[in-house]
Amino acid sequence: MMDVMWSIAGFLVAIGVLVAFHEFGHYWVARRCGVKVLRFSIGFGKPLLTRRAADGVEWVVSAIPLGGYVKMLDSREAEVAEHERHLAFDQQPVRKRALIVAAGPVFNFILAVFFYWLIFVVGVEGMRPVIAAPAADSIAARAQLQAGDEILRLGGKDIATWEVLHTELIDQALNGESVIADVRTAAGATRQIELALQNARIDPAHLFDDLGLRPYDPPIAPVLESVLPGEAAERAGLQAGDRLLSVDGEPIASWQAWASWVRERAGAVVQLEFERQGQRLQREVIIGEVDSVGRFGASVAVSAEMWQDLRAEHRRGPVESVQAAMARTWQMSALTLKMMGRMVTGDVSVKNVSGPIQIAQVAGFSAQVGLVSFLGFLAIVSISLGVLNLLPVPMLDGGHLLFYAVEAVKGSPVSDQTMEMGARVGLLMLAGLMSLAFYNDIARLLS
Repeated sequence: MMDVMWSIAGFLVAIGVLVAFHEFGHYWVARRCGVKVLRFSIGFGKPLLTRRAADGVEWVVSAIPLGGYVKMLDSREAEVAEHERHLAFDQQPVRKRALIVAAGPVFNFILAVFFYWLIFVVGVEGMRPVIAAPAADSIAARAQLQAGDEILRLGGKDIATWEVLHTELIDQALNGESVIADVRTAAGATRQIELALQNARIDPAHLFDDLGLRPYDPPIAPVLESVLPGEAAERAGLQAGDRLLSVDGEPIASWQAWASWVRERAGAVVQLEFERQGQRLQREVIIGEVDSVGRFGASVAVSAEMWQDLRAEHRRGPVESVQAAMARTWQMSALTLKMMGRMVTGDVSVKNVSGPIQIAQVAGFSAQVGLVSFLGFLAIVSISLGVLNLLPVPMLDGGHLLFYAVEAVKGSPVSDQTMEMGARVGLLMLAGLMSLAFYNDIARLLS
C-alpha cells in the first residue's frame, strides 16, 4: 500500500512540476511577444481549482493530470475585438509564433539542466564500475575482462559509476562500432581493451547480456541469519547461525553460489553439510519450488561494510556543474532521439515505451531512494517530454513548428484543410502511442 501511495505522490509531483514548467515556457514567451493569455491550466477536463489574476489570466488546476495547456487570444477560435487583434496569437508574425511554440520544449531542457546541476553539486553516489566474472563467450570475456576489473574510461570519457557506464555503453552501442576501454585490474595494473559493440544487440533489454557485464558482487559467507517457517531449510532442521559447507560433496564457496545452485534444482533431494557451534552436521534437504524455481527458504546476514570499497561519490563545484549539466542534458536528449529512431527501424523493441503506470512506479521508487535519485528521474522525463514535443507530428509543438517552417518558405500560412488533416493524423498517431504505452504497462504488471 505504501508503494502505491509513493507512486501516486511521485507521479503527481513529477507531472505537476514538468508540465507546469513546460506550459510556463509557452506563457512566458507569449507575454514577452505581446500575446494575450486567457488561461493557464495544469491538467485537462473539469477545473478543480480556479483563480483569476489581476491581469485577467485564469489559473486552473484540472481533473485529469496528464498534461496542460496555455490558451491564448486567437481569432480562429473566437471573435476578437478590433482593438485587441494585435494581441491575438494568430495575428503575430511567424517568427513570434514559432518562438512561443518552441518555448515549451526548450523550457523542459532548461529544467533538465537545472536538475542535473543540482545533482552534480549535491554529489552523485553510486557503485564503482567493477565487474563480476563475464559470462562465457560474451563480448567482455572475448576482450579478456576478468572479475574485479574496473572500467575507468570508455571511448575517452571518464566512468565514475555503473550508472554512467550503463548510459555510455548504450550510447556507444547505437554507433555500432568497437570502443576502447581503460581498465584497472584487481591487482592495480592498468590496460586497454576493445569491446566489439558491433556484435551486440543494441536493445537495452539484451545489450548487457551480450556484453556479459554485470556489477561485481563481493562473496557473502553462507551463514544463515534466519529460516522461514515451513520452507525447505526449516523442514530440514537448519537454524540461524548455521554455516553451509557443502552440498552432495561439493563445497559451497559463497551464499551467491548456493542461491544460484538452488534456483536451478527445484524439487531436488540433496545432502547438505553445515557447521553448527563447531560441529559438522548433515541433513537431507528437499529443495522447495516456486514457479519452477528452486527455493531454500532462508536469509543470510549481509554487512553494509562489504560494499564500502565499491562505493563512489562524484561531486563538482557550482560553476563546473553548469557545463557538466548541459553536456549531460545534450547526451540524454541525443540518446533519447536515437532510441526512438531505432524503434522505428525495429532495432530496439517498442516494449521499451512506457506509459503513466510505469512512470508512476519509477517515480515512487526513485522518490523513496532519495532526492538525487528523484531529481535524476525528473531530468530524464523532462528531456523525454522536450524531445517528444519537438517531433514533427501534428498536434505536438514540433508539428506546429513544421507548419510554420512551411509558411516561412512559401510566404503564406498552411491551408485550413491541411491543418485539419494534419490534426487528424497527429491525433491517430498519439492515440496509437498512448495505447502502446498502456499495453506495455499492463503487460509488465501482469508479468
